[in-house]
Amino acid sequence: MPQVNVTIAGKAYRMACGEGEEPHLEALARLYDGKIDEMRQAFGEIGDMRLHVMAALMVADEVSELRQRVAAMERQLAAVQGDAGAADHRLSEVEDRAAEALMAAAERIEGVARSLVPAPVG
Repeated sequence: MPQVNVTIAGKAYRMACGEGEEPHLEALARLYDGKIDEMRQAFGEIGDMRLHVMAALMVADEVSELRQRVAAMERQLAAVQGDAGAADHRLSEVEDRAAEALMAAAERIEGVARSLVPAPVG
C-alpha cells in the first residue's frame, strides 16, 4: 500500500492510501493546511488544537453547503427531466392527432378525386 508524506500546520505525517490516490491525498492535505493558515491569520496563535478544530469545521461547512447545492441541482434536474418527459408525451399525442387528421384529409381528397373522374362508358 503506497504511503505519502504530508505536512499540516508545520508537522509531517506519513499516511497510507490506495494505489494511485497519492496526488489526491496530497491535495487534500494542502487544502486542509491552507484552512489552518487562514484560521491562524484571522485569529492569531490560539492553539493548534483549536486551529485544527476550526479548520475542520470550515471544511465540514463547505462540504455541507456543497451537498445542499448538489441536492438542489438534482431536484432541479429531476424536475426538468420530468417536464421533458411530459413534453415528449404531449408531442407524441399531437403527432398522433396530426397523423389521424392527415389520413382523414387524404381519404376525403381521394373521395373527391374519385367523384371527379368520369365513369367509364360501356
